[in-house]
Amino acid sequence: MLTSLATAFVVGLLGGVHCVGMCGGVVSMLTLGIDPARRGRLTSVLPLQLGYNLGRVAGYGLAGALAGGVGALLAQSGVLYWGQRTLYGLAGVVMIALGLYLGGWWRGLAVVERAGTGLWRRIEPIGRRLLPIRSFPQALAVGLVWAWLPCGLVYSVLILALGAGSPVQGALLLLAFGLGTLPNLLGIGLLAGAAARYLEAVWLRRAAGLLVMGFGVYALWQLLATR
Repeated sequence: MLTSLATAFVVGLLGGVHCVGMCGGVVSMLTLGIDPARRGRLTSVLPLQLGYNLGRVAGYGLAGALAGGVGALLAQSGVLYWGQRTLYGLAGVVMIALGLYLGGWWRGLAVVERAGTGLWRRIEPIGRRLLPIRSFPQALAVGLVWAWLPCGLVYSVLILALGAGSPVQGALLLLAFGLGTLPNLLGIGLLAGAAARYLEAVWLRRAAGLLVMGFGVYALWQLLATR
């Protein structure tokens, strides 16, 4: 479980440039509801940034709990042993795919993102009605909505959560991913994207990709070794 949590966190942290592209517009809009005379003050901007990101990470945790619960039901619906092995093997393959994405060697996760477009069309108008954001509760609510934005990284970690074994472990995986995304999205909101620019370094992304791929290969090796 610790390996999976580390993987989810690294994916969130080093996939940060992708996160900025997906959520950066909303993060930037958090300042629009603030009085222009107060927009430069950290005490005015920080509560909205924290509210949005808290809601977003909480939304990820909820999605992870649902995925973990579904995975537990799938594992129990057939022969439990083979169900668990199948989900564990799928998690290993997903980690390898995530590593290829993080390293910039394969962009197939864009196909996964398109799978959630229909659901997002129904959810997105709810978030639009909450704009512009003028209070912490509004920011929290928008974060909860935007957690469901179609994202290949989120969906891939959700697949890992399917094999987590329980709703609690699935939620922990997505919370670890959400915490990994915080430096980038708080960075773009408070530090003009300084964190995101640092994480654009090619060598860093490739090192992270190799690390996550290593986790995936190790998971598959464990699976084959325990036949």
